[in-house]
Amino acid sequence: MQLFYNPHISETTENFAFDKDESRHIIKVLRKNVGDILQITNGKGWLFSAEITTDAIKKCEAKIIAKTVQKPLSYQLHLAVAPTKMNDRFEWFLEKATEIGITTITPIICDHSERQVIKLDRFEKIVQSAMKQSLNCYLPTLNEAIPFSDFIKQSFEGQTFIAHCEELDRKSLKQVIKPEMAITILIGPEGDFSVKEIETAIKNKFIPVTLGETRLRTETAAIVACHSVAFVNE
Repeated sequence: MQLFYNPHISETTENFAFDKDESRHIIKVLRKNVGDILQITNGKGWLFSAEITTDAIKKCEAKIIAKTVQKPLSYQLHLAVAPTKMNDRFEWFLEKATEIGITTITPIICDHSERQVIKLDRFEKIVQSAMKQSLNCYLPTLNEAIPFSDFIKQSFEGQTFIAHCEELDRKSLKQVIKPEMAITILIGPEGDFSVKEIETAIKNKFIPVTLGETRLRTETAAIVACHSVAFVNE
């Protein structure tokens, strides 16, 4: 099954049109015609079956003929991850985390961050593509980048953790995760969180955790954390 994404469709939609780029892809590249059925999600859990009614390259139109709601994750995972120096590594994380299962992603700018600016539009497209590839009907929320000092001041539900490499008292993430809960995990930059950031997180009730015996790259650590939460909730 090939899944399309259209955020403007709701459960009350009957007829709609794809934008110019998507229309061209459907009609010119995929060679779809009037009467063909497409599977579409709005990223909010809905899966729609739509029949093409107009196969114009610039404006492909369709009508909804069936709809269902996909079961959501049994947990809510918010990963706050420092952008990596190389964009492709962070993009890899976005893709794989979306495939594994994640609710919210927030890039955080830390004391040791080498990358201060991100291209949110490109990251959003990668998340959308990964959602469609994995046949997931829930699009993770991708937030604007925010300084660590501002992020940590927010209110968080459920369990909160900070993964770092300092030789301090840390628990194993896999051993402290509770299933079917809201979970927020902080993942630092290549140079790790600063001591001040770790202390601030602990003061704000974030539990220090380790992700394993070896030192992991930022993007690898984020994926390990994502998979650990998904595994506990299987």
